[in-house]
Amino acid sequence: MQSFPGVGVSPGRITGTIKQMPRPLAEPPAGEKLAAGTDAATATAALQTASKAVQAELQARAATARADAKAVLEATALMAVDPMLIKSAVKLVNAGTSAERAVWEAAEAVAAMLVNLGGYMAERATDVLDVRARIVASLRGVPAPGIPSSDQPFILVAEDLAPADTATLDPEKVTALLTAGGGPQSHTAIIARSLGLPAVVAAVGIDQLPDGTEVYVDGAAGTITTQPGEAERAAAAAWAANSSLLSVFDGNGTTADGHLVPLLANVGGAADAVKAAAAGAQGVGLLRTEFCFLERDTEPSREEQVAAYRGVFDAFPGKKVVLRTLDAGADKPLPFLTDATEPNPALGVRGYRTDTSSPGVLERQLAAVAEAAGGSEADVWVMAPMISTPAEAADFAAMCTAAGLKVPGVMVEVPSAAVTSESILREVAFASLGTNDLTQYTMAADRQLGPLAALNNPWQPAVLQLVRLTVAGALAEGSGKPVGVCGEAAADPALAVVLVGLGVSTLSMTARSLAAVGAVLATVTLKEAQEIATLALSANSPAQAKDWAREKLPILAKLGL
Repeated sequence: MQSFPGVGVSPGRITGTIKQMPRPLAEPPAGEKLAAGTDAATATAALQTASKAVQAELQARAATARADAKAVLEATALMAVDPMLIKSAVKLVNAGTSAERAVWEAAEAVAAMLVNLGGYMAERATDVLDVRARIVASLRGVPAPGIPSSDQPFILVAEDLAPADTATLDPEKVTALLTAGGGPQSHTAIIARSLGLPAVVAAVGIDQLPDGTEVYVDGAAGTITTQPGEAERAAAAAWAANSSLLSVFDGNGTTADGHLVPLLANVGGAADAVKAAAAGAQGVGLLRTEFCFLERDTEPSREEQVAAYRGVFDAFPGKKVVLRTLDAGADKPLPFLTDATEPNPALGVRGYRTDTSSPGVLERQLAAVAEAAGGSEADVWVMAPMISTPAEAADFAAMCTAAGLKVPGVMVEVPSAAVTSESILREVAFASLGTNDLTQYTMAADRQLGPLAALNNPWQPAVLQLVRLTVAGALAEGSGKPVGVCGEAAADPALAVVLVGLGVSTLSMTARSLAAVGAVLATVTLKEAQEIATLALSANSPAQAKDWAREKLPILAKLGL
């Protein structure tokens, strides 16, 4: 039996066999020629066979995939035998280039051409590069990159997962996510919570286990154990029996003594919003508007933006929808807005700051938001990301007023905003704590780096102190303006209790977390939550803060959270 301690980022206790994510393919060497004894005709035949094999494999997966993944797989399957791609590669082979290098260079050229065409065609460039890797893998006789296919459910193991890796992830087949890298706020953590999959990140060495190894995963404790015994199997069975209790939220976020804590949803578009409303969310605490802008070479039109935002607003008539203006930059670069040559983009021109380097984009977005809100029954609030000073808050509030938007707010992600919240909240109507970025900036720890996962933890007492200071600033300002949390910390039921005890007024999370957070909050009074928060603040480490809080919440063990 081996144990792999990591960081638990999504609760759940299960047993199952693992499949490793194939390693990224190395680029064929530039200038690589046909191998000795291989002629162009043989290499061309191998290339065509590989492309057809890739097409057939993708078509087979598309036939059994869920609706959104089906479209992705079908489009990629077509690209595998694209005449332009294959003819370009064959031409290079006839000139003496190896089949692997030929398809690599041909795909590069086709992808560049599609990007230059813009619009829908530019979006297909990623399909070409995916196909390229699959064809090269077939030529080499190695597993294709991406989520492995399987007839049976399995636990997915990887160094880390990128957004593109999970585009075709089927939660009916993948039962848990385990990574050797990443951190509590990494993409893996976010996707696991949104899909309701148990997940552990930063589990060093887990990516060295062979396929087929049986493991026990505890996503709350952050532990992985090989060769599970009776105790582990009993724990998994208990989780399966109790998890149904956490599948339904009654739409009423309160503590045991009736203190209201509205539980809102984080969404990235109309489809997310419809699902969140069906799950009982009491509104939207974070509408990520990047979904309109990403993977584009040009700014979306006002009409496109209005239609996209209204789709979300209409899912919550009469309820609050908090929209975050474009948060471009850092890990979300946009060719028409951000500078890809910045030496440290996480500390560069991102979020609200892009208005200084590319004025007009934010103003046009706010106009589109106002038009969409004008035709909807939702109570629309708007907040800017990466606000650092009261002057920036005042400027954003003025822009909202000019656009006809009545409820301007700010994201508190930068420590300066937390410690000057009193001054900042004189300028705007509310604040929302983005704990993902607030944690990485407070601790100077990139949230994607596995070696820094211990630092990049929202249970860090320093981060909790900044939450306390933000709320204190709101109270000192005099009007008691609301301070919510829309970072992933709100999805942790134990941490949610601490946040409420610190004075946070609303919690926003992935819709799948609503029931668990609601169930735990309902077992404590506001006074008890305050006592638990005080305890967590006095801890010397995030582990101690978490352990002390969990000791006061026996419901967590009962529910396997």
